[in-house]
Amino acid sequence: MHNWQLAQLNIAHMLAPADSAQLADFFANLDRINALADTAPGFIWRLQDDSGSSTSFRPFGDDVLVNMSIWRDLQSLHDFVYRSAHIEIMARRKQWFEHLSEAYSVLWWVAEGSIPSMGQAQQKLALLKKLGPTENAFTFKKAFAAPDQLAKQDPSLTVQYDDSCPAT
Repeated sequence: MHNWQLAQLNIAHMLAPADSAQLADFFANLDRINALADTAPGFIWRLQDDSGSSTSFRPFGDDVLVNMSIWRDLQSLHDFVYRSAHIEIMARRKQWFEHLSEAYSVLWWVAEGSIPSMGQAQQKLALLKKLGPTENAFTFKKAFAAPDQLAKQDPSLTVQYDDSCPAT
């Protein structure tokens, strides 16, 4: 029997080069927000290079930043994203990143102790874009319980979060 943890991937298409004045404030806040995540209740792991950032990883293209992390559960991630200083950055995302009409963030369950590869994360985002939210790739707006809880849950019920940014 597995215990499950929540993995997440989100991508952001930069409106300007990473070293531009337009993105300077975003990058100036990145260490602070990463440190906030690292100490948030329920945080387990995040993608990072030797500098502590994930900005050197560009699997979706040179102008696309990625963030991937693992959390204890949906509530922990939701609280960090929408009920911490992270919301200040989300409120300003239109200054730095393109508005995407397709999915740019995906959630999925992983067995406790496992770290998904970037290839797996890319597949989850592609699955969400193709099928919409399912128990294999979902969003805050239509989230699914961990696999060991799905059998106990009425299949017509899913966890619902409002994933709109309250700061905008």
